[in-house]
Amino acid sequence: MYIIVGLGNPEPEYSRTRHNMGFDVINLLAEKNGIALNKTKFNAIYGTGIIDDEKVILVKPQTFMNLSGDSVVQFVNFYKIPLDNLIVIYDDMDTEKAKIRVRAKGGPGSHNGMKSVISRLNSEEFARIRVGIGKPVEEYDKVNYVIGHIPEEEYNILQKGEKLAAEAVKYWITKGIDNMMNKFNIKG
Repeated sequence: MYIIVGLGNPEPEYSRTRHNMGFDVINLLAEKNGIALNKTKFNAIYGTGIIDDEKVILVKPQTFMNLSGDSVVQFVNFYKIPLDNLIVIYDDMDTEKAKIRVRAKGGPGSHNGMKSVISRLNSEEFARIRVGIGKPVEEYDKVNYVIGHIPEEEYNILQKGEKLAAEAVKYWITKGIDNMMNKFNIKG
């Protein structure tokens, strides 16, 4: 069994923002694989289903970004999932728009959601996909950049990264983390 977590903020005003790339990838995976995101547990909306013959749990924590780890740790502990079977998807300003970066482990960088997940799991030893959102023009405007409205033209570009991330998740399930990094870090 695999747990696939997308990070984001739950309120409607945060939908279609750069900070919700993780939620958007989970929504895409759910849609493409016929998985209903219609259950709630551990401060999350989630759904269970099958992707490429493997049982998966798709999770969107509803704790707001900075407390995402509170929800993630409860899923990992309840289902007794080894961290090798956990992947977390989130937005990244240091990755170009429409590109992704995948890692088997590592630190959180400046991302508060990942800081929370790593802190609550007490480990950096789990896979992650960073979906590129690019940097704001003005360095001081990072908060408004990540939670502000995205113009339609830019949203279309960002969706390419979401699709690539969803493809990478499927590849991870069937081929493993090393193969996923080799394939997708070359692309983006």
